[in-house]
Amino acid sequence: MKNRQTLFPAVMKPLVLAVALGSAWSFVPSALAESAQNCDGVMLSSCPTPQDKTLPDPKDMLNWDQTARVIGFRNDYRNYAGDVFKHGQSTPFVRADKQLKEATYSVKGKTYTLQDYLKRQNATGMLVLKNGKVAYKYLGEGNTDQTLWTSRSVGKSVVSTLVGIAIKEGKISSLDDLVTRYEPDLKGTAWDGVTIKQLIQHTSGVAWNEDYTNPHSDFANLTQCEARPGTYDCVRKIVVGLKRAHPAGQSWSYSSGGAWLLGDVLEKATGMPLATYLQQSIWQPYGMAHDGVWHSYEPGKHDVGAHGFNATLEDWGRFGEFVMSGGRLPDGRKILPENWIEQAGNWTTAKNSVSAAHPNGLYGFEWWNNEVPANATDVTPAPSDSLKGSLWALGIYGQIIMVNPAENLVIVQWSTWPKAEPDFSAQPLEASLMFSAIAQKLH
Repeated sequence: MKNRQTLFPAVMKPLVLAVALGSAWSFVPSALAESAQNCDGVMLSSCPTPQDKTLPDPKDMLNWDQTARVIGFRNDYRNYAGDVFKHGQSTPFVRADKQLKEATYSVKGKTYTLQDYLKRQNATGMLVLKNGKVAYKYLGEGNTDQTLWTSRSVGKSVVSTLVGIAIKEGKISSLDDLVTRYEPDLKGTAWDGVTIKQLIQHTSGVAWNEDYTNPHSDFANLTQCEARPGTYDCVRKIVVGLKRAHPAGQSWSYSSGGAWLLGDVLEKATGMPLATYLQQSIWQPYGMAHDGVWHSYEPGKHDVGAHGFNATLEDWGRFGEFVMSGGRLPDGRKILPENWIEQAGNWTTAKNSVSAAHPNGLYGFEWWNNEVPANATDVTPAPSDSLKGSLWALGIYGQIIMVNPAENLVIVQWSTWPKAEPDFSAQPLEASLMFSAIAQKLH
Protein backbone atom coordinates (compact mmCIF):
# COMPACT_ATOMS: atom_id res chain seq x y z
CA MET A 1 0.00 0.00 0.00
CA LYS A 2 1.29 3.40 -0.85
CA ASN A 3 -0.90 5.76 1.19
CA ARG A 4 -2.75 4.25 4.17
CA GLN A 5 -4.94 1.27 4.58
CA THR A 6 -8.15 -0.19 6.01
CA LEU A 7 -11.18 -0.87 3.83
CA PHE A 8 -14.57 -2.61 3.17
CA PRO A 9 -17.69 -3.44 0.80
CA ALA A 10 -19.75 -6.44 -0.49
CA VAL A 11 -22.17 -8.80 1.14
CA MET A 12 -20.85 -12.11 2.31
CA LYS A 13 -22.05 -14.85 4.58
CA PRO A 14 -20.47 -14.39 7.98
CA LEU A 15 -19.30 -17.59 9.54
CA VAL A 16 -18.40 -16.95 13.14
CA LEU A 17 -16.53 -19.93 14.39
CA ALA A 18 -16.94 -20.98 17.96
CA VAL A 19 -13.54 -20.87 19.56
CA ALA A 20 -13.56 -23.95 21.74
CA LEU A 21 -10.22 -23.73 23.43
CA GLY A 22 -8.55 -24.90 26.61
CA SER A 23 -8.02 -22.96 29.78
CA ALA A 24 -4.27 -22.49 30.06
CA TRP A 25 -1.43 -21.17 27.92
CA SER A 26 0.97 -24.07 27.59
CA PHE A 27 3.36 -25.72 25.22
CA VAL A 28 2.35 -29.02 23.70
CA PRO A 29 3.94 -30.94 20.88
CA SER A 30 2.32 -29.97 17.61
CA ALA A 31 1.49 -32.68 15.13
CA LEU A 32 4.99 -32.64 13.72
CA ALA A 33 4.59 -34.53 10.51
CA GLU A 34 7.18 -37.23 10.02
CA SER A 35 6.68 -36.89 6.30
CA ALA A 36 5.40 -34.02 4.20
CA GLN A 37 2.26 -34.26 2.11
CA ASN A 38 2.13 -33.33 -1.55
CA CYS A 39 -0.35 -30.44 -1.65
CA ASP A 40 -0.67 -29.87 -5.39
CA GLY A 41 3.08 -29.88 -5.79
CA VAL A 42 3.86 -28.04 -2.54
CA MET A 43 5.30 -30.27 0.20
CA LEU A 44 3.71 -29.34 3.53
CA SER A 45 3.13 -31.08 6.86
CA SER A 46 -0.60 -30.89 6.16
CA CYS A 47 -2.51 -29.60 3.17
CA PRO A 48 -4.33 -26.26 3.53
CA THR A 49 -8.10 -26.17 3.13
CA PRO A 50 -10.02 -25.36 1.09
CA GLN A 51 -7.97 -26.28 -1.96
CA ASP A 52 -9.90 -24.74 -4.82
CA LYS A 53 -9.78 -26.63 -8.12
CA THR A 54 -9.52 -23.71 -10.55
CA LEU A 55 -7.18 -20.81 -9.82
CA PRO A 56 -7.34 -17.29 -11.32
CA ASP A 57 -4.57 -16.18 -13.68
CA PRO A 58 -1.84 -14.43 -11.64
CA LYS A 59 -1.09 -11.99 -14.46
CA ASP A 60 -4.55 -10.50 -13.87
CA MET A 61 -4.12 -10.18 -10.09
CA LEU A 62 -4.81 -6.44 -9.98
CA ASN A 63 -8.03 -6.95 -11.95
CA TRP A 64 -9.48 -10.07 -10.29
CA ASP A 65 -13.14 -9.87 -9.32
CA GLN A 66 -14.22 -10.57 -5.73
CA THR A 67 -14.65 -14.31 -6.20
CA ALA A 68 -11.29 -14.66 -7.93
CA ARG A 69 -9.67 -12.58 -5.22
CA VAL A 70 -10.83 -14.93 -2.45
CA ILE A 71 -9.66 -18.00 -4.36
CA GLY A 72 -6.42 -16.37 -5.46
CA PHE A 73 -5.43 -15.07 -2.04
CA ARG A 74 -5.92 -18.42 -0.29
CA ASN A 75 -4.15 -20.31 -3.07
CA ASP A 76 -1.25 -17.92 -3.60
CA TYR A 77 1.07 -20.68 -2.38
CA ARG A 78 -0.07 -22.77 -5.40
CA ASN A 79 -0.34 -19.96 -7.95
CA TYR A 80 3.33 -19.02 -7.66
CA ALA A 81 6.58 -20.82 -6.94
CA GLY A 82 7.27 -20.77 -3.21
CA ASP A 83 9.66 -21.74 -0.43
CA VAL A 84 8.21 -23.54 2.58
CA PHE A 85 8.99 -22.50 6.16
CA LYS A 86 8.31 -25.37 8.56
CA HIS A 87 6.59 -25.19 11.93
CA GLY A 88 8.05 -26.58 15.14
CA GLN A 89 6.19 -27.18 18.40
CA SER A 90 2.94 -25.28 18.51
CA THR A 91 1.75 -22.99 21.25
CA PRO A 92 -2.02 -23.53 21.45
CA PHE A 93 -4.15 -20.47 21.96
CA VAL A 94 -6.70 -20.45 24.75
CA ARG A 95 -10.01 -18.67 25.06
CA ALA A 96 -10.04 -15.31 26.81
CA ASP A 97 -12.40 -15.05 29.78
CA LYS A 98 -13.77 -11.82 28.34
CA GLN A 99 -15.07 -12.44 24.84
CA LEU A 100 -15.66 -9.71 22.28
CA LYS A 101 -19.36 -9.94 21.52
CA GLU A 102 -19.93 -6.51 20.02
CA ALA A 103 -18.15 -3.28 19.20
CA THR A 104 -19.51 -0.25 17.38
CA TYR A 105 -18.16 2.83 15.68
CA SER A 106 -19.80 5.73 13.90
CA VAL A 107 -19.07 7.86 10.85
CA LYS A 108 -21.08 10.95 9.94
CA GLY A 109 -23.83 10.09 12.41
CA LYS A 110 -24.29 6.48 11.28
CA THR A 111 -23.36 3.67 13.67
CA TYR A 112 -21.97 0.34 12.49
CA THR A 113 -21.76 -2.96 14.37
CA LEU A 114 -19.07 -5.62 14.21
CA GLN A 115 -21.17 -7.59 11.71
CA ASP A 116 -21.58 -4.45 9.62
CA TYR A 117 -17.84 -3.98 9.71
CA LEU A 118 -17.12 -7.51 8.47
CA LYS A 119 -19.40 -6.96 5.50
CA ARG A 120 -18.10 -3.47 4.73
CA GLN A 121 -14.52 -4.75 4.85
CA ASN A 122 -15.22 -7.88 2.78
CA ALA A 123 -13.51 -9.66 5.65
CA THR A 124 -12.64 -13.32 5.15
CA GLY A 125 -10.91 -13.73 8.51
CA MET A 126 -10.45 -11.85 11.76
CA LEU A 127 -8.64 -12.70 14.99
CA VAL A 128 -8.54 -10.65 18.20
CA LEU A 129 -5.94 -11.61 20.80
CA LYS A 130 -6.11 -9.92 24.20
CA ASN A 131 -3.34 -10.75 26.67
CA GLY A 132 -2.32 -13.56 24.32
CA LYS A 133 -5.75 -15.21 24.40
CA VAL A 134 -8.48 -15.45 21.78
CA ALA A 135 -11.22 -12.89 22.44
CA TYR A 136 -12.78 -13.24 18.99
CA LYS A 137 -12.28 -15.28 15.84
CA TYR A 138 -14.09 -15.18 12.53
CA LEU A 139 -13.58 -17.12 9.32
CA GLY A 140 -15.67 -16.51 6.21
CA GLU A 141 -15.93 -17.42 2.52
CA GLY A 142 -15.06 -21.04 3.29
CA ASN A 143 -11.73 -20.25 4.96
CA THR A 144 -10.60 -22.57 7.76
CA ASP A 145 -7.95 -22.80 10.46
CA GLN A 146 -5.80 -24.56 7.84
CA THR A 147 -6.14 -21.86 5.17
CA LEU A 148 -2.90 -20.20 4.07
CA TRP A 149 -3.81 -16.60 3.21
CA THR A 150 -1.42 -14.35 1.37
CA SER A 151 -0.07 -11.27 3.08
CA ARG A 152 0.38 -8.81 0.25
CA SER A 153 2.44 -6.02 1.85
CA VAL A 154 2.02 -7.34 5.39
CA GLY A 155 5.06 -9.34 4.30
CA LYS A 156 7.08 -6.10 4.36
CA SER A 157 6.60 -5.89 8.14
CA VAL A 158 7.78 -9.51 8.47
CA VAL A 159 10.90 -8.67 6.45
CA SER A 160 11.64 -5.55 8.52
CA THR A 161 11.40 -7.69 11.67
CA LEU A 162 13.85 -10.19 10.18
CA VAL A 163 16.22 -7.28 9.46
CA GLY A 164 16.13 -6.49 13.18
CA ILE A 165 17.05 -10.10 13.99
CA ALA A 166 19.90 -9.99 11.47
CA ILE A 167 21.25 -6.87 13.20
CA LYS A 168 21.01 -8.55 16.61
CA GLU A 169 22.90 -11.55 15.21
CA GLY A 170 25.55 -9.33 13.61
CA LYS A 171 24.72 -10.43 10.07
CA ILE A 172 23.92 -6.78 9.34
CA SER A 173 26.14 -4.45 11.31
CA SER A 174 23.92 -1.37 11.38
CA LEU A 175 20.89 0.33 9.87
CA ASP A 176 23.36 2.98 8.77
CA ASP A 177 25.13 0.52 6.47
CA LEU A 178 24.98 1.46 2.82
CA VAL A 179 22.97 -0.85 0.60
CA THR A 180 26.04 -1.18 -1.63
CA ARG A 181 27.92 -2.88 1.21
CA TYR A 182 25.72 -5.93 0.55
CA GLU A 183 24.96 -5.23 -3.13
CA PRO A 184 28.22 -3.81 -4.55
CA ASP A 185 26.92 -4.08 -8.12
CA LEU A 186 24.49 -1.25 -7.29
CA LYS A 187 27.34 1.25 -7.14
CA GLY A 188 26.72 3.91 -9.74
CA THR A 189 22.95 3.31 -9.76
CA ALA A 190 20.24 5.37 -8.06
CA TRP A 191 20.68 3.16 -4.98
CA ASP A 192 24.29 4.28 -4.46
CA GLY A 193 24.48 6.21 -1.18
CA VAL A 194 21.20 4.82 0.24
CA THR A 195 21.32 3.32 3.73
CA ILE A 196 19.38 0.31 5.01
CA LYS A 197 17.46 2.64 7.33
CA GLN A 198 16.37 4.76 4.37
CA LEU A 199 15.40 1.58 2.53
CA ILE A 200 13.35 0.25 5.47
CA GLN A 201 11.63 3.63 5.97
CA HIS A 202 10.97 4.13 2.24
CA THR A 203 12.95 7.36 2.17
CA SER A 204 15.56 6.22 -0.38
CA GLY A 205 14.62 9.00 -2.80
CA VAL A 206 14.63 6.49 -5.67
CA ALA A 207 11.64 6.95 -7.98
CA TRP A 208 9.00 4.21 -7.97
CA ASN A 209 5.40 4.26 -9.24
CA GLU A 210 3.22 2.15 -6.91
CA ASP A 211 -0.07 3.00 -8.69
CA TYR A 212 -2.25 -0.13 -8.56
CA THR A 213 -4.68 1.27 -11.14
CA ASN A 214 -2.07 2.11 -13.80
CA PRO A 215 -1.27 -0.95 -15.96
CA HIS A 216 2.09 0.61 -16.83
CA SER A 217 3.22 1.49 -13.27
CA ASP A 218 6.39 -0.02 -11.81
CA PHE A 219 4.24 -2.12 -9.48
CA ALA A 220 2.11 -3.42 -12.36
CA ASN A 221 5.29 -4.28 -14.26
CA LEU A 222 6.51 -6.19 -11.21
CA THR A 223 3.31 -8.26 -11.12
CA GLN A 224 3.78 -9.10 -14.80
CA CYS A 225 7.31 -10.30 -14.06
CA GLU A 226 5.85 -12.52 -11.33
CA ALA A 227 3.48 -14.17 -13.81
CA ARG A 228 6.21 -15.53 -16.07
CA PRO A 229 9.53 -17.42 -15.86
CA GLY A 230 12.73 -15.58 -15.00
CA THR A 231 11.02 -13.50 -12.31
CA TYR A 232 14.13 -12.60 -10.32
CA ASP A 233 16.07 -11.25 -13.29
CA CYS A 234 12.97 -9.47 -14.60
CA VAL A 235 12.26 -7.67 -11.31
CA ARG A 236 15.91 -6.90 -10.64
CA LYS A 237 16.19 -5.25 -14.04
CA ILE A 238 13.27 -2.97 -13.15
CA VAL A 239 14.66 -2.08 -9.72
CA VAL A 240 18.28 -1.55 -10.81
CA GLY A 241 17.14 0.70 -13.67
CA LEU A 242 15.20 3.12 -11.47
CA LYS A 243 16.14 6.80 -11.38
CA ARG A 244 16.61 9.17 -8.45
CA ALA A 245 13.71 11.50 -7.62
CA HIS A 246 14.95 13.11 -4.36
CA PRO A 247 18.08 13.15 -2.21
CA ALA A 248 18.17 10.11 0.05
CA GLY A 249 16.41 10.62 3.38
CA GLN A 250 14.54 13.75 2.34
CA SER A 251 11.15 12.46 1.20
CA TRP A 252 8.94 9.48 2.07
CA SER A 253 7.51 7.55 -0.88
CA TYR A 254 6.07 4.05 -0.59
CA SER A 255 7.99 1.59 -2.76
CA SER A 256 7.53 -2.13 -3.28
CA GLY A 257 10.67 -1.92 -5.40
CA GLY A 258 12.66 -0.69 -2.44
CA ALA A 259 11.05 -3.35 -0.25
CA TRP A 260 12.05 -6.01 -2.77
CA LEU A 261 15.61 -4.74 -2.57
CA LEU A 262 15.55 -4.79 1.24
CA GLY A 263 14.62 -8.48 1.10
CA ASP A 264 17.43 -9.09 -1.38
CA VAL A 265 19.92 -7.29 0.88
CA LEU A 266 18.77 -9.38 3.84
CA GLU A 267 19.23 -12.60 1.88
CA LYS A 268 22.73 -11.61 0.85
CA ALA A 269 23.58 -10.68 4.45
CA THR A 270 22.27 -13.95 5.90
CA GLY A 271 23.22 -16.22 3.02
CA MET A 272 19.75 -17.78 2.82
CA PRO A 273 16.29 -17.09 1.36
CA LEU A 274 13.73 -15.28 3.50
CA ALA A 275 11.71 -18.44 4.16
CA THR A 276 14.70 -20.27 5.60
CA TYR A 277 15.70 -17.35 7.80
CA LEU A 278 12.12 -16.93 9.02
CA GLN A 279 11.90 -20.65 9.80
CA GLN A 280 15.11 -20.83 11.82
CA SER A 281 14.75 -17.52 13.65
CA ILE A 282 11.00 -17.23 14.40
CA TRP A 283 8.70 -19.87 12.94
CA GLN A 284 10.12 -22.93 14.67
CA PRO A 285 11.55 -21.37 17.86
CA TYR A 286 8.40 -19.35 18.62
CA GLY A 287 6.09 -22.30 18.09
CA MET A 288 3.99 -21.62 15.02
CA ALA A 289 1.34 -24.28 14.42
CA HIS A 290 1.49 -24.71 10.64
CA ASP A 291 3.94 -24.60 7.79
CA GLY A 292 3.85 -21.48 5.67
CA VAL A 293 4.98 -20.65 2.15
CA TRP A 294 6.85 -17.59 0.89
CA HIS A 295 6.42 -16.49 -2.72
CA SER A 296 9.74 -17.24 -4.38
CA TYR A 297 11.35 -15.63 -7.41
CA GLU A 298 14.06 -18.32 -7.43
CA PRO A 299 13.05 -21.34 -5.29
CA GLY A 300 15.67 -22.09 -2.66
CA LYS A 301 17.54 -18.89 -3.51
CA HIS A 302 15.34 -15.80 -3.41
CA ASP A 303 11.96 -14.93 -1.92
CA VAL A 304 10.24 -11.62 -2.59
CA GLY A 305 10.75 -8.98 0.11
CA ALA A 306 7.73 -6.89 -0.86
CA HIS A 307 4.97 -9.45 -0.19
CA GLY A 308 4.19 -13.15 -0.59
CA PHE A 309 4.15 -14.43 3.01
CA ASN A 310 1.40 -17.11 3.30
CA ALA A 311 0.28 -18.47 6.67
CA THR A 312 -2.77 -19.40 8.74
CA LEU A 313 -4.88 -16.86 10.62
CA GLU A 314 -3.65 -17.97 14.04
CA ASP A 315 -0.01 -17.98 12.91
CA TRP A 316 -0.46 -14.40 11.67
CA GLY A 317 -1.62 -13.72 15.23
CA ARG A 318 1.36 -15.52 16.73
CA PHE A 319 3.67 -13.36 14.65
CA GLY A 320 1.90 -10.29 16.06
CA GLU A 321 2.39 -11.64 19.59
CA PHE A 322 6.10 -12.19 18.87
CA VAL A 323 6.46 -8.59 17.73
CA MET A 324 4.52 -7.28 20.73
CA SER A 325 6.87 -9.17 23.05
CA GLY A 326 9.79 -7.23 21.60
CA GLY A 327 11.10 -10.39 19.98
CA ARG A 328 11.09 -12.74 22.97
CA LEU A 329 11.01 -16.49 22.34
CA PRO A 330 9.26 -18.96 24.68
CA ASP A 331 12.63 -19.92 26.20
CA GLY A 332 13.13 -16.29 27.28
CA ARG A 333 15.69 -15.29 24.67
CA LYS A 334 15.18 -11.90 22.99
CA ILE A 335 16.20 -12.08 19.36
CA LEU A 336 15.43 -8.48 18.40
CA PRO A 337 17.66 -5.57 19.39
CA GLU A 338 16.70 -3.66 22.52
CA ASN A 339 13.97 -1.09 21.77
CA TRP A 340 13.61 -2.37 18.19
CA ILE A 341 9.81 -2.25 18.32
CA GLU A 342 9.87 1.30 19.68
CA GLN A 343 12.22 2.28 16.86
CA ALA A 344 9.99 0.54 14.31
CA GLY A 345 7.15 2.81 15.42
CA ASN A 346 9.24 5.96 15.56
CA TRP A 347 7.57 7.38 12.45
CA THR A 348 9.74 9.12 9.90
CA THR A 349 9.22 12.86 9.67
CA ALA A 350 10.47 13.02 6.08
CA LYS A 351 8.35 15.02 3.65
CA ASN A 352 5.02 13.33 2.78
CA SER A 353 5.00 11.24 5.97
CA VAL A 354 3.83 14.12 8.18
CA SER A 355 0.41 15.67 7.59
CA ALA A 356 -2.49 17.29 9.44
CA ALA A 357 -4.04 13.83 9.71
CA HIS A 358 -0.83 12.33 11.09
CA PRO A 359 1.28 15.10 12.60
CA ASN A 360 3.67 12.55 14.13
CA GLY A 361 4.31 10.83 10.81
CA LEU A 362 2.82 7.93 8.91
CA TYR A 363 5.50 5.28 8.41
CA GLY A 364 8.20 3.51 10.40
CA PHE A 365 10.25 0.39 9.76
CA GLU A 366 7.75 -0.92 7.20
CA TRP A 367 4.98 -0.54 9.78
CA TRP A 368 2.21 2.06 9.48
CA ASN A 369 0.68 4.60 11.83
CA ASN A 370 -3.03 3.93 11.30
CA GLU A 371 -4.43 5.91 14.23
CA VAL A 372 -7.74 7.70 13.78
CA PRO A 373 -6.59 10.84 11.92
CA ALA A 374 -6.02 13.83 14.17
CA ASN A 375 -8.22 15.98 11.92
CA ALA A 376 -11.10 13.47 11.61
CA THR A 377 -14.52 14.90 12.49
CA ASP A 378 -17.93 13.38 13.21
CA VAL A 379 -16.45 9.97 14.06
CA THR A 380 -16.59 7.74 17.14
CA PRO A 381 -14.21 6.84 18.69
CA ALA A 382 -12.86 10.37 18.35
CA PRO A 383 -9.20 11.04 17.51
CA SER A 384 -8.55 11.69 21.21
CA ASP A 385 -9.86 8.16 21.97
CA SER A 386 -7.94 6.47 19.18
CA LEU A 387 -5.83 3.41 19.87
CA LYS A 388 -2.43 5.07 20.28
CA GLY A 389 1.01 3.53 19.92
CA SER A 390 -0.01 0.80 17.50
CA LEU A 391 2.04 -0.78 14.74
CA TRP A 392 -0.01 -1.69 11.66
CA ALA A 393 1.22 -4.15 9.04
CA LEU A 394 -0.91 -3.40 6.00
CA GLY A 395 -1.39 -5.01 2.62
CA ILE A 396 -3.48 -4.09 -0.39
CA TYR A 397 -7.05 -5.33 -0.47
CA GLY A 398 -7.26 -5.21 3.32
CA GLN A 399 -4.66 -7.46 4.96
CA ILE A 400 -3.79 -6.31 8.49
CA ILE A 401 -1.80 -7.21 11.58
CA MET A 402 -2.22 -4.58 14.29
CA VAL A 403 0.00 -4.72 17.37
CA ASN A 404 -0.69 -2.54 20.42
CA PRO A 405 1.64 -3.16 23.38
CA ALA A 406 -0.17 -0.69 25.68
CA GLU A 407 -3.39 -2.74 25.53
CA ASN A 408 -1.62 -6.09 25.00
CA LEU A 409 -3.78 -6.42 21.92
CA VAL A 410 -3.17 -8.02 18.52
CA ILE A 411 -5.77 -7.92 15.74
CA VAL A 412 -5.47 -9.77 12.43
CA GLN A 413 -7.71 -9.13 9.43
CA TRP A 414 -7.98 -10.83 6.04
CA SER A 415 -10.04 -9.04 3.42
CA THR A 416 -10.79 -8.78 -0.29
CA TRP A 417 -11.53 -5.09 -0.70
CA PRO A 418 -12.92 -4.22 -4.14
CA LYS A 419 -10.04 -1.76 -4.60
CA ALA A 420 -6.39 -2.42 -3.85
CA GLU A 421 -6.11 0.90 -2.06
CA PRO A 422 -9.33 2.77 -1.40
CA ASP A 423 -9.55 6.34 -0.21
CA PHE A 424 -8.41 6.60 3.40
CA SER A 425 -11.65 8.29 4.45
CA ALA A 426 -13.42 4.99 3.83
CA GLN A 427 -11.98 1.55 4.67
CA PRO A 428 -8.70 2.59 6.33
CA LEU A 429 -10.57 5.02 8.56
CA GLU A 430 -13.19 2.42 9.49
CA ALA A 431 -10.51 -0.09 10.48
CA SER A 432 -8.84 2.43 12.78
CA LEU A 433 -12.24 3.22 14.30
CA MET A 434 -13.26 -0.42 14.78
CA PHE A 435 -9.91 -1.48 16.22
CA SER A 436 -10.07 1.45 18.65
CA ALA A 437 -13.62 0.42 19.61
CA ILE A 438 -12.48 -3.18 20.17
CA ALA A 439 -9.67 -1.96 22.42
CA GLN A 440 -12.17 0.01 24.50
CA LYS A 441 -14.48 -3.01 24.84
CA LEU A 442 -11.68 -5.28 26.00
CA HIS A 443 -9.83 -2.76 28.17
